[in-house]
Amino acid sequence: MNKKQEPSPRPDIPRRLPWDLPRFRNWIAVARVHQLWKKVFGEALAPLGIQLAHYDVLANIAHVPGLTQQALAEKLLVGRSAMSMLLPELERRGLIERRSDEADRRVRRLWLTEAGTTLTDKAMAIHVVRLEAMMTVLSDAECESIGEMMRRIGKSLES
Repeated sequence: MNKKQEPSPRPDIPRRLPWDLPRFRNWIAVARVHQLWKKVFGEALAPLGIQLAHYDVLANIAHVPGLTQQALAEKLLVGRSAMSMLLPELERRGLIERRSDEADRRVRRLWLTEAGTTLTDKAMAIHVVRLEAMMTVLSDAECESIGEMMRRIGKSLES
């Protein structure tokens, strides 16, 4: 906390709250939109019988067929325990297959089944429609600008 944020020991001097700071206030707006998106998109996925975490796994396997379990966990920023709960469930439902890597039998690779591909395609279509609807309040230039800013912030956090 800097001196401007510290509570004032004197009641006659107003203290500066974090919400008064533009970076804090704007980050709260980003976080709020993220939470609202998770709610809206989660509700849209419910009729398909999947949750957002399931979709994240399925969509990533669709994007990179044969992805390793470790690479998927790293991509989704989750630990092995989260993967150990999600993957068996998706496998039991017949949506994914886990196969040993031909070069290294210790490595497990992930593949969508036919049913998994069909479900993922439906979920992706919902994803695209909902994103397009959400983003219509922005011009194409504003949309590109937000994306560029978020990528810069992401790179900063990764370093």
